[in-house]
Amino acid sequence: MFQKFFAGTALVAGLLAPMLALAANSLCPDHYAGGRAPEIRNPKLAVATRELCYGVFGVMHSGVTRTPLWSAEHLRAENVAAAQGLKRDNAFHPEPRLPRGQRAELDDYARSGYDRGHMTPNGDMPDRVTQRESFTLANMVPQDGDHNRHIWAPIEGAVRKMAKKEGQLYVITGPAYLGTNVRKIGNVLVPTHLYKVVYSPRQGRAAAWFTENRANADIQVIPVAELERIVGIEFLPSLTQQQKERMLALPRIRAKQTNKEPKKYVFPNLFS
Repeated sequence: MFQKFFAGTALVAGLLAPMLALAANSLCPDHYAGGRAPEIRNPKLAVATRELCYGVFGVMHSGVTRTPLWSAEHLRAENVAAAQGLKRDNAFHPEPRLPRGQRAELDDYARSGYDRGHMTPNGDMPDRVTQRESFTLANMVPQDGDHNRHIWAPIEGAVRKMAKKEGQLYVITGPAYLGTNVRKIGNVLVPTHLYKVVYSPRQGRAAAWFTENRANADIQVIPVAELERIVGIEFLPSLTQQQKERMLALPRIRAKQTNKEPKKYVFPNLFS
């Protein structure tokens, strides 16, 4: 079922029109550059989606994957500073606003071998209320534990350093489900890849980190337009094509290597 769901990326313009209208009229526009949320270009990804708004981030949740399609934040330097004084409380919980048949449960992750991986990170939350919100399972994906600690955590730290320097950033984080060997834990799909889009309003530039969801994965920095083609989502619709082609200089991440054997996935040629 899931292989068929994600196979192919043909665009169906007639089906997309109402979906794009919904995406453009976000319930929480403050979290997005220009007040415009990402727009789903692959209609298969738009099935059973629901927008969820939180204090400092917004999620587009998929009832098919039972994960976010994306989690977005307007990351301000003052939020990063406030977050540094908070102790992590690990209050993971299912999202009560989602139907039970479309949401992740704690039991899905239990003994799965995967971390509950934050998309918008707890380390960006400026107070206790938003910190608890960040622990909703609607903001999580099944993430390889070594990837979470040795690849993803350094990327998140680099974004916070950038936010302090730039004053503000727009950040969009999410999963990709590529190829025909998509795994599942409980009722939740395991992403093959993860991405983090970063846009600097001060520089008018954007770029994205893109990496497989496994230990010792390579970390690629790619143009936002290229990521949009791969994933089937237009992440920054308020930007012109010229702005998307102006690459933001993202810090080079030196991932700590582990002795863990990588999982075997089957992928198409993503960049052909």
